[in-house]
Amino acid sequence: MIKLIKITFFVSLLVLTSSVALAQPAGGGPPGGPSGGAPPPCWPPPCIPVDGGISFLIAIGAAFGGKKAYDHFKTKENIED
Repeated sequence: MIKLIKITFFVSLLVLTSSVALAQPAGGGPPGGPSGGAPPPCWPPPCIPVDGGISFLIAIGAAFGGKKAYDHFKTKENIED
């Protein structure tokens, strides 16, 4: 029981401090950069969206993990019979 409390405490501490560690400092320059003009929509200029590829990789990883879990439980049931 004590071990569970310690693990819960350290995990919650990690979650709470990670959001503070990723915070951006206050202030900054004027909007649009030092010259005051509008910044480019992305840098470097040939804007390539990354969202489609990452979503595809996450979906493939979830499917592969599900298949591995299914196979693991299937062989575990066969061994116990």
